[in-house]
Amino acid sequence: MKVEVLYVTDCPSHPAAVQLVRDVLLSEDVIAEISEVLIADNHMAKALSFRGSPTIRINGRDVAEESFESKDCAVSCRLYSGSNQIGLPPVEWIRRAVVNAREAGTR
Repeated sequence: MKVEVLYVTDCPSHPAAVQLVRDVLLSEDVIAEISEVLIADNHMAKALSFRGSPTIRINGRDVAEESFESKDCAVSCRLYSGSNQIGLPPVEWIRRAVVNAREAGTR
């Protein structure tokens, strides 16, 4: 399983996002390396379809893909509607993405 946390320099939510992903992987008994990808500029943001920091992707899919309407890419912070933690997606979104990726891998 490919797990990525994309972020910008000095993102205050970056460490918490990585820990949240680790916690979900552990709770789901999934062993996967978390790649932390520093988004350095707007060119890189556009090339990677970066929606803001932090962005969490499981097997290349944004954990908030279904609920994220804007397709703008920029080197900026990201807010997640429906989350009780500023700058982080709801843990349920991450868990759903991990479970879906695991199930897709067993088919």
